[in-house]
Amino acid sequence: MSTEVAPTPVPSPEAAPSSASEAEIRWFRDVYQGDRVPQFTLRSFIMGSLLGSLMALSNLYVGLKTGWGLGVAITACILSFTVYSVLSTVAPKVFGSNMSILENNAMASTASSAGYSTGGTMVSAICALLLVQGHHLPFWTLTAWTFLLAILGTVMAIPMKRQMINIEQLKFPSGMAAAETLRSLYGTGGEAKAKARALFWTMGMGAVVAWLRDAHAASQTGVLAVLTRLSKIPSTLPIPFLTISGRPAMQYTIGFEGSLILVAAGAMMGLRTTATMLVASLINYGVIAPRIFELGGITRLGYRGIVTWSLWPGAAIMVTSGLLSFALQWRTVVRAFSGLGKAFSRAKAAKATAGDGPFREAALVEPDEDPMERIEVPPTWFVGGMAFATIGLVIVGYFAFGIAPWLSVLAVVLSFVLAIVACRATGETDTTPVGAMGKITQLTYGALAPSNLTTNLMTASITAGAAGSAADLLTDLKSGYLLGANPRKQFLAQLSGTVVGTLVVVPAFYKLVPNPAILGSDRFPAPSAQVWRGVAEVLARGVHSLHPTARWAMLVGALIGVALPLLELTFPKHKKYMPSAMGLGLALVIPAFNSVSMFIGAVLAALWMKRNERRAEAYTIPIASGIIAGESLMGVAVALLAASGYLQ
Repeated sequence: MSTEVAPTPVPSPEAAPSSASEAEIRWFRDVYQGDRVPQFTLRSFIMGSLLGSLMALSNLYVGLKTGWGLGVAITACILSFTVYSVLSTVAPKVFGSNMSILENNAMASTASSAGYSTGGTMVSAICALLLVQGHHLPFWTLTAWTFLLAILGTVMAIPMKRQMINIEQLKFPSGMAAAETLRSLYGTGGEAKAKARALFWTMGMGAVVAWLRDAHAASQTGVLAVLTRLSKIPSTLPIPFLTISGRPAMQYTIGFEGSLILVAAGAMMGLRTTATMLVASLINYGVIAPRIFELGGITRLGYRGIVTWSLWPGAAIMVTSGLLSFALQWRTVVRAFSGLGKAFSRAKAAKATAGDGPFREAALVEPDEDPMERIEVPPTWFVGGMAFATIGLVIVGYFAFGIAPWLSVLAVVLSFVLAIVACRATGETDTTPVGAMGKITQLTYGALAPSNLTTNLMTASITAGAAGSAADLLTDLKSGYLLGANPRKQFLAQLSGTVVGTLVVVPAFYKLVPNPAILGSDRFPAPSAQVWRGVAEVLARGVHSLHPTARWAMLVGALIGVALPLLELTFPKHKKYMPSAMGLGLALVIPAFNSVSMFIGAVLAALWMKRNERRAEAYTIPIASGIIAGESLMGVAVALLAASGYLQ
């Protein structure tokens, strides 16, 4: 179904525009198959919407527990291929033949947009605002805000695509991995089916664990009680006989969690980050917290009490390290803006030289013609989409949050600037610095609108939402580029996913988080929201409002956040032996038992890698993805059943 394609040669940054055009012509002639193979079809949209809805619920659940958003494209590809293969075999007259590789790719774009682009700010800025205000936003306000942010980020990626993907050939590693996954699925070997089986089996295992843990707690009577009472799995497991300062260690959150989600997440994160988190959490909760409790900086034990103090050094580490790492990538910033200038210049030249006649095959195109104009997303879509999203955000921001219109417009402009840098960082490193982008906006509006927590959080949510959506689209477009897809059709698939994701995520958020009391609990620590709220409160109230020990801890955390990136820069060969700044900061804003689970997962993955490197590389991601998807989806299902009264 698919043929291997040699990568297009990368022109040098100083190459003439005609050289870049020749590279695109070669791609169109040798790789492009978007007009010959079905791509964005009704069935790919339906399958993408269904899988994207499930992945959106999964990401919302995982984000509330860990603060992270997980890419869903690879998981969606495997699920779609397997499910549709079965359906087309069982009922070929109804479902037809299996989807083409480009249909599956378009499906993944829809699923990825629905599952990732619409929920990022939900677990950060929106949850932080809920903690600050103490009540939910009106349903239609949150729906409009979520949808407009997803649209804004999606259209922002339009002028970046040709420069970053076609011309500079940035890697976008997750996009390359998704393309390679699809090639293997449509190949002739049996490894693809084995990966699919592994993912489905571990999905089932994760679902069983979530049911035994969560349904037992939610249901004590009714039809389901017979099954749930068989469960003995609590949400957390204390370590017997372990005490700290004469108190059970579990009062300091040191124990084990009856969950496999974070074990699976740790398997994907690696030993360096998880080891950092384990050591940092044990020191924070087992050594520092008891002492601060004696000094009065912590007034009550348990996660909710301790994190009111420890989030300050944790936030300081993450903010300073993120901003410094961003500053140290100044070459990336320069390349981003120079590339954007070239993109707009090329679009202008293409418009001036394009004829009105029918588009000809690339082999027959004259040197001064742009062979990509018919299949790339038109610049007019960028202008129209930006205008629509900006006007909508200004209106909602003014009437719902009291944000002055000029502040909203400035937030959109700043978001576009930072999204350019975030997309390039994703293309080069596969890491989207959404947190750092949001903190830059928070710091900016801390000066422009001091003491206004709502303005601070919601303008920063514009930046974070735009950066995440834009990077997600470019990652998907990289996959399509390697497979020869039509980028305009893939953009439409991505755009449709924002609608589906919004319709699923917003109602689910109200059900999963019925009130702010559940945020910051053992069930949903919501670490991203804690950090966002903390930064906003410090900017609004001033550092002097904190306990003296928290102020000193903030200073130490800020210094650590500066020192670690500098050490990595100075001693790059020894980076793997240095603590991870983000892991260190995160460990201070989640319970210790979360860090323990992640470390266990990383150790298991490392041991497997040492014993059988080939199989570990092939199956770690499908197995971990299956566990996360199965447990999180069942966790969401149990929470929705409980909220609806079916589990009493």
